Amino acid sequence: QVQLVESGGGLVQAGGSLRLSCAASGIVISENPMGWYRQAPGKERKLVAHISSGGYTYYDTSVIGRFTLSRDSTKNTLYLQMDNLKPEDTAMYYCGTPPLGVDYVDYWGQGTQVTVSS
Repeated sequence: QVQLVESGGGLVQAGGSLRLSCAASGIVISENPMGWYRQAPGKERKLVAHISSGGYTYYDTSVIGRFTLSRDSTKNTLYLQMDNLKPEDTAMYYCGTPPLGVDYVDYWGQGTQVTVSS
């Protein structure tokens, strides 16, 4: 049974940083493509970063240069380092796999809330 558990969200001022974690069980993250999504109130869930099984990372243009996705195989955990946060980054953040359109994601975590104040 695959479980994804996100943590690390919170309230931060604009310009601040947060690191989100996605602890996985029932799946080996280093062998599977994984993604981070976010959903702001009233908006659709959107893929913001993903990593291939080979370790290649991809970012939405809105987060390039500010967000860094990484993984720790020893902890079977996916991370999203978020720097220079902006109010428009406020959303619920989810990890999911495979990192496709939301209708094609097989497994989701419960999400972690990120709120950026101006």
